[in-house]
Amino acid sequence: MKALLLFVLFLNGFTSSLIAQKSCASFIYKQNETRNNPALVKSENQLLARAGSGIDITGVTTEGNPTSTIITIPVVVHVLYHSPDQKISDAVIIEQLKTLNQAFRHQNADSVNTPAVFKSLAADCEIQFKLAISDPRKRATTGIVKKYTPVSGWEQNDKMKFSSEMGDDAWDPKSYLNIWVCNLVDFAGYSSFVGSAENKDGLVIGFGAFGAGGKTIVHEAGHWLNLKHLWGDENCGDDAVGDTPKQASYTAGCPSGVRITCGNSPTGDMYSNYMDFTDDACTNLFTYGQKARMRALFVPGGARYALLSSKGLDLPLIAEIPLPEEDPKWLEPRLYPVPATTQMTLDLSYDVRWLGKNIQIMNVQGIMVMNVTITNKVQSIDISRLKPGMYFLVTKKDDGETFKQKFIKM
Repeated sequence: MKALLLFVLFLNGFTSSLIAQKSCASFIYKQNETRNNPALVKSENQLLARAGSGIDITGVTTEGNPTSTIITIPVVVHVLYHSPDQKISDAVIIEQLKTLNQAFRHQNADSVNTPAVFKSLAADCEIQFKLAISDPRKRATTGIVKKYTPVSGWEQNDKMKFSSEMGDDAWDPKSYLNIWVCNLVDFAGYSSFVGSAENKDGLVIGFGAFGAGGKTIVHEAGHWLNLKHLWGDENCGDDAVGDTPKQASYTAGCPSGVRITCGNSPTGDMYSNYMDFTDDACTNLFTYGQKARMRALFVPGGARYALLSSKGLDLPLIAEIPLPEEDPKWLEPRLYPVPATTQMTLDLSYDVRWLGKNIQIMNVQGIMVMNVTITNKVQSIDISRLKPGMYFLVTKKDDGETFKQKFIKM
């Protein structure tokens, strides 16, 4: 009983620490998803069982690993911006993908900082990522979608992955890695897991963690390719990779020297591994065992095998790139004309979440005199039967946002 209590206290403290650090939310995300849909666990296990046949995913501990074909993954980046400063440039996205590729190909300049005891384990994963040049309809694309959203902040609930929720729909995950960049609240990023629903498959990275040199995307791409945190998300847990030492928990900051936990002497924790929580400046390797585990997804029948046949990097059939969406000319509902005589217009075109909601018109005594259901983004309101005077138009969305404006009926 005492041991169980200690474990519960550890888990609670561990989860609280994750939230406080505003770091990776993938473990918590997976817990929530599988709790709500236990069938996902079965789906994940089936896919991993297929991927594991004939490949040692427990780890290769020497540099004698046979040369493999380089796997190239087409990428689409969905930028969901609420304010103009969040509409990040293509150059920022290209630099971020450069960091991602350097990490997976072990070409990053800071790889020289890998502790000597782990240098022989540092692998070129022979996996690379490129912006798509052909979209699912075989039209030319930059691989970058920039879309205004009225949502100012996002939780780890996947709503950013759906246009119906003011996000942006995933491109076919059998052909593309979807990366959503948005104002993610509380965490730096999270990833879907093997077996997730296809329309939720991909990475989500917050604006604060996205950019040149940022390695949150490397960590989350590792999760997307079936890597666990080094501590297996429990005290001295198992990450299912043979050449990463056991360690008690995540590493904060940027340590140096040997950090012994879980009896992992003499090497200590591999805190320079991308799957720890060490500061970006101090992470610099994947191991051969992690490489084998990731690449196992691309064998025939593997969870990511279909990506090898993607047309996302083929020349498009239609050369013309679709025009980008126009930025909204205003960010709040507009009511006009004011004053009015018989007809008013409520323009809600910037946010379709108002559709289906009720408009209440109140007089100065606070008595409702009209009730209208919003059926169009630009809604006409007949006020011809109202007596001349001052009124208030009030409506409210499901997320609690309200719109209230006074007007004069002539």
